[in-house]
Amino acid sequence: MARKSQSSPQYSWEDVNVVDNVAFEQKDRDAFSSLLEGAQEAPDEDKLSFVPGKILSGRIVEITKDHVIVDVGLKSEGIVPISEFSDPTQLVLDAEVEVYLDQAEDNYGQIVLSREKAERQRQWEYILDHCKEGSIVRGKVIRKVKGGLMVDIGVESFLPGSQIDNKRIKSLDEYLDKVYEFKILKINIDRKNIVVSRRELLEAERISKKAELLEHIKVGDIRTGVVKNITDFGVFLDLDGIDGLLHITDMTWKRIKHPSEMVQLGNKLEVIILSVDKEKGRVALGLKQKESNPWDEIEKRYPIGTRVHGKITNLLPYGAFFGN
Repeated sequence: MARKSQSSPQYSWEDVNVVDNVAFEQKDRDAFSSLLEGAQEAPDEDKLSFVPGKILSGRIVEITKDHVIVDVGLKSEGIVPISEFSDPTQLVLDAEVEVYLDQAEDNYGQIVLSREKAERQRQWEYILDHCKEGSIVRGKVIRKVKGGLMVDIGVESFLPGSQIDNKRIKSLDEYLDKVYEFKILKINIDRKNIVVSRRELLEAERISKKAELLEHIKVGDIRTGVVKNITDFGVFLDLDGIDGLLHITDMTWKRIKHPSEMVQLGNKLEVIILSVDKEKGRVALGLKQKESNPWDEIEKRYPIGTRVHGKITNLLPYGAFFGN
């Protein structure tokens, strides 16, 4: 038996009250697209602000014995060890403070913040903005490391052992906790590493003093120097920036076999300038010349025929040396 087909009801668009909404839909679509674009842009900017490695501005909402709770505008507050606050005056409720975002969320859902890293980052940025290779900075030696010392110039910098001083170093301990001026030799931006030198400044100062001393020093001047080296032929003295040679024959009117019979390293001697070579930067010094030559009055002291008592000090094939 054939099934009776059921026909679908027929509608006439003319009979049904249908609202022509085409213009409205286009306007609404444009507005919605605009809102959607804005909504897509805003989260991207927010996400950029909360990427680990960024410095955030936060507000201190709680202070405990060991930690500081900081609100940086994320879903939860971050905890910062109180030991990371170098300035105790910053530990005030509702105070604004900069922190470094280590992690937006750790394994426990906690925001990981650091005040210490934020300070280091700002100090690094300051160095890059205000210093360059060759700049002179002031810093404090803070500790010994392999190959040299670490210096705090706002950020930790490396001072190689060869750049510590322009003299022989007995112990690195004598430089610890001392404040000096340093020259920046190298800045490695990628590694955030700075290498400094103290030796270069000392050498520049020595050269400057040497030039000034050579300009004003003259034969006959009396100067005080420090014994810095002893050789078989004489003694080298540091005349506050320039080296002078005191030859063994100019040390005393008597006979000596070696300069060490009269002086030791570190001794201060008052010497007379015998000659100056400005072109070569050499100065000859004398010690015995400060006293009168005993041979000048030898005839008065020992007229011919005078009998004296003494001791034979040396015998040679051609004669004997006699002293009283």
